[in-house]
Amino acid sequence: MSLFPPIRRVARLALVAAILVTPLAFAQSLPGVSYTITLVSPAQHLVEVQIILPAGAAQRELQLPVWNALYQVRDFAQYVNWVRAKDRSGGELAVRVLSKSCWQIEDAAGGAVVEYQIYVDSPGPFGAQFNAHHAFLNLAQVLMYPADLRHAPMRVRFNQVPDTWRIATPLSLGADDQFEAEDYDRLVDSPVEISSFRESDFEEDGGHFRVIVDADVAEYNMESIVSQLHKIVAAATSWMNDRPFDTYTFIYHFPHGPGGGGMEHSFSTAIDINAESMKSSPETLAGISAHEFFHLWNVKRIRPQTLEPIDYTKENYTRALWFSEGVTSTVEGILQLRAGLLDEKQYLQRVSELMAELERRPAHLTQSAEESSLDAWLEGDAYYRRPERSISYYNKGELLGIMLDLAIRDASHGQASLRDVFEWMNVNYAKKAKFFKDSEGVREAAEAVSHSDLGWFFAKYVTGTEEIPWNDFLRSVGLRAQAITVSVADAGFLASRNFDGPMSVSAVTPGSDAERAGLQVGDAIVELQGNASGQDARQELARLNPGDTLRLRVRGRRGNERELKWKVASRQEISYEVGNLDQVTDTQLARRAAWIKGEDQPTASAAGEAGTDVQPGSRMSGSQKPDFQKPGSQKPESQKPEFLEK
Repeated sequence: MSLFPPIRRVARLALVAAILVTPLAFAQSLPGVSYTITLVSPAQHLVEVQIILPAGAAQRELQLPVWNALYQVRDFAQYVNWVRAKDRSGGELAVRVLSKSCWQIEDAAGGAVVEYQIYVDSPGPFGAQFNAHHAFLNLAQVLMYPADLRHAPMRVRFNQVPDTWRIATPLSLGADDQFEAEDYDRLVDSPVEISSFRESDFEEDGGHFRVIVDADVAEYNMESIVSQLHKIVAAATSWMNDRPFDTYTFIYHFPHGPGGGGMEHSFSTAIDINAESMKSSPETLAGISAHEFFHLWNVKRIRPQTLEPIDYTKENYTRALWFSEGVTSTVEGILQLRAGLLDEKQYLQRVSELMAELERRPAHLTQSAEESSLDAWLEGDAYYRRPERSISYYNKGELLGIMLDLAIRDASHGQASLRDVFEWMNVNYAKKAKFFKDSEGVREAAEAVSHSDLGWFFAKYVTGTEEIPWNDFLRSVGLRAQAITVSVADAGFLASRNFDGPMSVSAVTPGSDAERAGLQVGDAIVELQGNASGQDARQELARLNPGDTLRLRVRGRRGNERELKWKVASRQEISYEVGNLDQVTDTQLARRAAWIKGEDQPTASAAGEAGTDVQPGSRMSGSQKPDFQKPGSQKPESQKPEFLEK
């Protein structure tokens, strides 16, 4: 752990009205767009934004994104209170609303100053929030962009920041206390935390890592967090044989109550973990941190063509989220294993639970992994989240990543693996600034490293909805998945969460004690067993035993709150246990040892060993190592950013 970097102090910025002339002159001397974000009222959650537009077309369109951070249209324009514009000499310019999220500025050929006020109180890593405690900003939810200058250089400064607060962001600090980005996309891919946060830094493989925590110091152990992160980043960069950055920033919040999750960015991540979850399930931090960190490759750089270019005005549909999100979860497990934060027994239990989760959703027979990816935009709707309607591309994608890894190992006699797929895609897509063609691009990479036709895998389990024959894949590593019937607690209802909201009841079992107690579809669960319903509510429900008394406080659709309680029933359901075959060969054990750590085998397994094929005819004809260029250290893409102290 290194010492805190030097803190640069800056003079207090003047009020927005007093700086109109200076930014105009500055904008004329340099191309691009300048923003000033003024923290106006923490009590009312209001910020004001000033945009300095350089000379250009007479009519200028300003667009506020309709979505960001989640695959959900959230229409951030609903929070804009007013918009006005002036020319360089202070004369008023006409502002015309073109659509719910687009404004047109008239007579702006000589440049313009646009100002607007926006309400920001959406907590969590997917939001923008300003209150008395802090400001956390996903800038796409706050900053309009000029349609004709989206790819121009961008600068942003922050005004009226309290004296005790500092600014943390992966953006680089330039002249005049302005943070800089090469374009709007990079600007809004850089979250900003402004508060009296704590920071700890460490170095790994030539990279500098910043750990920013804005939370009650009693809720976390900074030394433990840094220790886990150090192991995770070492495992990830060595596994990818790559480090495409100089500096990477982790931003953490540990709130009480609803909320949680992580949001990936190219040079940073923002993560919220419920404070109660941190205490009851401390392993949560390692898992979500490994997942979000690996996203800097998978989805931020190894990116499907269908997500490019980003369309801030409507949905970007893709069939590849099973890979970009789900297989990132596969690697999340591999990284924890490599880092020593997860052991083989724990990992196999995780695989067992993933299988059971998929099999318990009837929709796994009707919705493919690709279709689940396309339908991501429906996840905000409670009915869509019901088990008979949809599967999770996270869940099935993680399982597909595991099974694809085993299929590649089997086809190549252990000489290739999922690791080689990612390294191949990093070399042939990310480092060549190319995008892959959804599932077709993943198949291309898998076949390139295995020298085998894997079309059957993608046709059956990615595009199709065939049942995955778990044991056909697991046999090659001496394992099998055994279905067992277990008695579990039955609360009498189904509920799910939509990112930072409370759990919402999507179904109530007819004739159940839950129905008799008065629980209704659409009720929001405010409290569970006397505690605020947070991101660990599902886990708390899972810990219930038959006969326990369940106590809920719920809010109805009309806003009325009521207390409900009833006895938990029981039901039988199918689960899975992944364990050893009755007889396990040395070859299978060697294959498993490599698989568990995400490594290729040092020598080829004996070809044709009985019981190792997962698909007839899928084996290589020989044991040749996949022929592709191993990636080396990539030239860093950014300079180490600074943070300000006010």
